[in-house]
Amino acid sequence: MEIVGLGLHFEDLPLGRKFRTTGRTITEADLINYINCLGLVEVLFTNAEFRARDSDIKGRLVPGMLAYGMAEGLLVQATMQHTGLAFLHMELDIKAPIFVGDTIHAEVEVIEARPSKSRPGRGLVRTRNHVVKQDGTIAITYTPLRMVKCKETP
Repeated sequence: MEIVGLGLHFEDLPLGRKFRTTGRTITEADLINYINCLGLVEVLFTNAEFRARDSDIKGRLVPGMLAYGMAEGLLVQATMQHTGLAFLHMELDIKAPIFVGDTIHAEVEVIEARPSKSRPGRGLVRTRNHVVKQDGTIAITYTPLRMVKCKETP
């Protein structure tokens, strides 16, 4: 019986392939759960008076790590089940703030794809991922390098 919801294999991720995920709205509950779980109780995220009086960024700001993590969750659900084997490296750039109520999605382009020399049946895939807000603003750009399973040969 076919299993649905499985991820993309190395062969499904050729150089230049582009796709996007579905969207996800960041809620107040997401922010509270995240900052409390990590102990990230910085005044930017917990003190409305500080934000109103002393912060250059106004509004219910969320940590960039939260938005990045949600983008990764959207990607895992859509592309990596059973095929994503290792997260090896990443560069990340925060370009714009993200707030409670923003809806984000990830736009992905494969910028490197090569078979692993040391691990047969594996490929290395680097993507350029943009975390995009509902108004089209690119808020985060990151470039993960992942080890991905190849399709089984008959």
